Amino acid sequence: MGLMDLQSRDLYYSPIIQHRQNAKVSAPVFGVRHLQVLLLFIMVFAALGFNVTLSVTIVAMTDRFVTINPDVPVYELQSKGIILSAFFWGYIWPQVFAGYVATRYGAKSFLIGAMAVQTILGVLMPFTVANFGFMGICISRALQGFCQGFLFPSLTHQLGRWVPKEERSRLGAFAFGGVPLGIVVGMLVAGLVSGSWYGWPLVFYLYGGLTALWCVIFWFFGFNSPGEHPTISDMERCYIEHSLGEGEKENSQLHLKIPWVQILSSVPVWALLITQSGYIYCTSTFLSQIPSYMSHVMRFNLGYNGLLSALPFFILWIFSFVFSFSSDFLINKGFVSTGTARKIFNSIGLVGCAICLTTLSFVEANRIKESVILLVLAVGVLASCMSGWSINHIDLSPKYAGALMGLTNGLAHIAAVVSPLVNQLVVKDQSNSRQWVVVFLMAATVAVVTAIIFVVFGSGEVQSWNDLKDDSENDKKKNILQ
Repeated sequence: MGLMDLQSRDLYYSPIIQHRQNAKVSAPVFGVRHLQVLLLFIMVFAALGFNVTLSVTIVAMTDRFVTINPDVPVYELQSKGIILSAFFWGYIWPQVFAGYVATRYGAKSFLIGAMAVQTILGVLMPFTVANFGFMGICISRALQGFCQGFLFPSLTHQLGRWVPKEERSRLGAFAFGGVPLGIVVGMLVAGLVSGSWYGWPLVFYLYGGLTALWCVIFWFFGFNSPGEHPTISDMERCYIEHSLGEGEKENSQLHLKIPWVQILSSVPVWALLITQSGYIYCTSTFLSQIPSYMSHVMRFNLGYNGLLSALPFFILWIFSFVFSFSSDFLINKGFVSTGTARKIFNSIGLVGCAICLTTLSFVEANRIKESVILLVLAVGVLASCMSGWSINHIDLSPKYAGALMGLTNGLAHIAAVVSPLVNQLVVKDQSNSRQWVVVFLMAATVAVVTAIIFVVFGSGEVQSWNDLKDDSENDKKKNILQ
């Protein structure tokens, strides 16, 4: 049976395929699809950890009293806000291209290439800072951002190929859960290592080794689709392909022509873009500003700073399982439609975050316990958005989910460029807690407005342009028939 080619195997299993349309085909509780999602999770975990470490290590790079080793190099760097936003200068540009090439050619090679280049740039960071200073670190970060610009469009494309719709919320949230957990570990490692005898350069070497190892593993065990996997069981392959729709199996092997005009004129796509922008503005504010807030307002040392800065994202990771399983349960039991579930959980995340930030604004800075709890909850509740906008790209278009993520992620991350710069303009004195109130209230306003837009204009249904036929493929079929 394993020697049969794919076409023969499809014919052999046609009774199973026909039965799948009327009843649920069983599949392994843990199968190849779960291994693929696990590999994507590790990729995101490593990449986000690599990215976020600079928010902590930049404190050690510029303050000689942070580490106990006097030989660890310290530099005079210009605007930290510019350095932290430089990553996104490169990040926003390849997004649409990344989604396009993942859709047409598969994501595997591009993911490995992007992670490999990121590894080299990260390992060379201590050398870059020592020899090229402020400008060197900005260019390096922009190039690293360009590499990571391939990750999420490709990740979404892979989820659209591998994850059955019955498991979309929980497996999608698990893959995207690499973001908060990567942030947690990255901040912890950066804080502990930077404050130790080894100093901040070791942080970049550790993460370079991790991402290099992932490239090797994914080269051997990662695949673009169930149809390409050499050892997947026929039952699991049928379960995945026919859960996604009869056309998914066919089009997984075609070079699809992306309907950009229909995508750009789709109201649910614009609603998704706006709410994604709001979410990214909030998370970027937390990522770039929490370490500084902890250090200058709450007066924590670097070790505790890294720990407490990571805590909110650890809670976010834990909450992501609760929200994602709840979302799948409500949808699969028929209590709510997919679209309604997306709107409910997206609103819980963004509005809940806004409530916490607004409350924080009225808490005195010297009330450390209350402030930490509110910060943790403000970030943690955003986990609900992983069952909201984060996987809405696949809801709207399983075929073109990667291209759609590339489009929205690229445009939405303009907010990540703007956020650190705006916050730097607002917070002139980093020890002034009242200036930080403005930052929190701005983020709360953005969260509420974008949540409302998603509720009014968002959708969870497959859009009509998902099923448009590729003219070139239709012409080929006509020629064959003639």
